[in-house]
Amino acid sequence: MSKWQEQKAERNRQSLLRLTKVLPPVFPPTVLARALTRPFIPPTPRLAIESYWRAHPIRADRLTRALAARTGAPNGWTWQIGQSRKTGSPATFRARPAPYRERAFSLGPGFCCICGQPVYRLGWHKDLWDVGLNKHAAWHCACVVAWEFWNSPNSEVALLRRLQGRRCGQTRGRLWKNAEVDHRIPLFRVWRDHRNEGWPKLLTYWGLPNLQVINRDAHVAKCAIEARYRASRHV
Repeated sequence: MSKWQEQKAERNRQSLLRLTKVLPPVFPPTVLARALTRPFIPPTPRLAIESYWRAHPIRADRLTRALAARTGAPNGWTWQIGQSRKTGSPATFRARPAPYRERAFSLGPGFCCICGQPVYRLGWHKDLWDVGLNKHAAWHCACVVAWEFWNSPNSEVALLRRLQGRRCGQTRGRLWKNAEVDHRIPLFRVWRDHRNEGWPKLLTYWGLPNLQVINRDAHVAKCAIEARYRASRHV
């Protein structure tokens, strides 16, 4: 065994000792199983949970939308674009609507500002420990990963390629190296034609159901058609 391998093994042993020392009696088994098989074992339960969700962005997307569906939109909320940062409203239609991030509808500490559901210990979405709300948190770990995925779906292009069987979402031909992530229904049309569908159904247009990987030439052609459509209707 080389010196580097010995150092890596020692770091992992120390991380495992730290993790087992602070691990609560109740802990999500799938998260723990993954943590113990990592090349570098997360040294704390919180890092183990974060590592788990970052490895499963599609699962985080689905969970976040399901939690939002459980909460529903607050009374009196409508999707609007605002220029003032103080209100928390999105500045463009490309930003996903998040009513509980807006100052007027914020639920305060202990509730996720993305899905509106209670946040529990370690940023988990269920109270596995019977200790009530985590008053020091305003995000679920899963919702953080989902938010990042909605912001930058291109960062998960390799995963989306696998889900599509490495076939172009437009032509059904083979995906090439220059393939890019695209919204099936462009976001300007979501704002124009679907904004009255209500939240959280709107989140579907930023999530997996509205994403596809397409070859660059197909993407360029699709963007040109969309640009002509917007020009003709002054969108």
